[in-house]
Amino acid sequence: MSELTTPAPAATAPGPLRTAARWMVTFVGFPLGGLTTDLLLGPVDSPVRALLGGLVTGAILGAVQAWGFGRNRPSPARWIAATAAGLMIGLATATWVVDFRTGLADLAVQGAVCGAAVGILQAVVLRPLLGRRAVAWPVVLSAVWAAGWAITAAAGVRVDQQFAVFGASGAIVVTALTAVLPVLVNRSQEASS
Repeated sequence: MSELTTPAPAATAPGPLRTAARWMVTFVGFPLGGLTTDLLLGPVDSPVRALLGGLVTGAILGAVQAWGFGRNRPSPARWIAATAAGLMIGLATATWVVDFRTGLADLAVQGAVCGAAVGILQAVVLRPLLGRRAVAWPVVLSAVWAAGWAITAAAGVRVDQQFAVFGASGAIVVTALTAVLPVLVNRSQEASS
């Protein structure tokens, strides 16, 4: 007698809640990147440290986020490179604009500039997946990263120590507010399949 077997179910993309939940784990990329930068370089108090700190923090954040997309993701190498280069440019520009000050308004500006720079380069990677919708990403990321710094400062973190990126409190909120991105990427990939 032959045994009846049930075929394995076809692989399907995870649903929006599962996709967003996976993305939420990526919040650790912010404090992990910031801590690594702090240990390797110290405070971001010079243009060279801003460039290097942005590069290190961005590479770590980009790697964690590349994982967070799951199967339906942009090229991990391109995502990591875009995030690292964006934060390197953004942090160097932002610290120059605010002259390394760490007041609430200064940090909001720093977050806005960093978020815009990261968002612009990530939008280039997202364009083939999201089409014209990708142009909104730098605007969204600019506003959200400004909020990330404001939340971190309000939480009582010693922002005067000149960290490369906001802390875990800001990171959780930023990650939650950006969880729509992997959901959109998944839907886009499903539609093109």
